[in-house]
Amino acid sequence: MQPTTAPNTTARTDAIRRLLGRGGLIDITTTGRRTGTPRRLEIVFHSIDGRIVISGSPRRDHKRAWILNLETDPHITIHLKGTLEADLPGTARVITDPVERRAIADWIVSHAWPRMDAATMVDGSPMIEVTLDDVVA
Repeated sequence: MQPTTAPNTTARTDAIRRLLGRGGLIDITTTGRRTGTPRRLEIVFHSIDGRIVISGSPRRDHKRAWILNLETDPHITIHLKGTLEADLPGTARVITDPVERRAIADWIVSHAWPRMDAATMVDGSPMIEVTLDDVVA
C-alpha cells in the first residue's frame, strides 16, 4: 500500500486523528540547540487521555539531546510514517512535575511497557507532551 500524502481532507484528518489516538512509532524533528539545524529521530509516542506524550527508556547518566533541544526551542514536528504520512508541527512541553511524571509512567507501564518499572521511569525517562498547531489533534 502506498503512503498517503494528500492534502488534508475530512477523511484524511479523521485517519490522522485515529492514528494519533492509538500511539505508535513516529519520527520527530527538533532544532539543534547549538547548530540550529533540524534533528530527526525515531521514537514511540503514547496517546494518554487524548494527550500526545513521548517518553523513552530511563537513563540517569545524561539528558537526551532531543530533550535539551526542546528546552531551548520547544517547536517540534511529528512525522507520521507508514501507510499514512503527515508532518504535524507543534509545541513540546517537557514534563518535570513528579506527580504528573508518575501518572504518565504508571499509564505507560500498565498499557504499553509492562516490563518497565514506573519508579525508574519517573527518575530517569525523558517525558514530553506535544500540543499540535493544527486542529487535527
